[in-house]
Amino acid sequence: MTDRVAEASPALFQSERQRQIVALTIQGGRAEVSDLADRFQVTTETIRRDLSDLQGQRVLRRVHGGAVPWETAGFEPLLSVRADLHDAEKNRLAAAAVSELPDSGAIIIDSGSTLTTFARAVPADTSLRVVTNSLTVAQVLAEHEALDVIVIGGKVRKNTLAMVDAEAIAAVEPLRVDTLFISSDSATPDNGLTTPYREEAALKQAMISSARRVVALVDHTKFRNDQFVRFAEWSDVDVLITNDELDPTVVAAIETTGTTVRLA
Repeated sequence: MTDRVAEASPALFQSERQRQIVALTIQGGRAEVSDLADRFQVTTETIRRDLSDLQGQRVLRRVHGGAVPWETAGFEPLLSVRADLHDAEKNRLAAAAVSELPDSGAIIIDSGSTLTTFARAVPADTSLRVVTNSLTVAQVLAEHEALDVIVIGGKVRKNTLAMVDAEAIAAVEPLRVDTLFISSDSATPDNGLTTPYREEAALKQAMISSARRVVALVDHTKFRNDQFVRFAEWSDVDVLITNDELDPTVVAAIETTGTTVRLA
């Protein structure tokens, strides 16, 4: 557990208790009903109801005696749900990533809740051509008069509001941009960046091939077990922006590959 998760109080509203349950489960990889009941000073029946509610929201998945993060079972929570997780951490990453924007030219911004937060942090007077496969990123940046926003076509994945199919890959392959801002479902020092989804991995690889620089925004909670498909080794990533909660030994291991690690 981390000190960034607030200490429990009997007076916590249900919504706040559930937010903290999600954060604790994602950070630990699993949460036990009895431990949660003790922490929040409520009955085990109350915690089980919370876990049922969160499973219905596709954030956590109930298992015997507790819960695990939804994505560990190969499922992807709705973007609207993921956008509420680790807000403070995502804002810190976004603020740090702004300094990696080039002065001119073109960039690609990948999809995901972290990169939507980054899009909101892009200064209003930024003048760039922005390519994205994310409808939410495009919607945010469309309000910037100085930006030229280009949305990659393809079928919309409902959970993420992003295009990741063969049509999206074909649209990216001919492009040459200055910087790619990318995210990942999971990361480890040994195996780089991974995702459960083969189509998404293929699109991310095409994005990496199209960019002169790659900046990865990956919060510290994503550094856990590898997912099904690796789409990047650390040698493919020029800059990793992550939170200062990341284990220093992990930071050191990544830096030995030549990737610059910026802690936010």
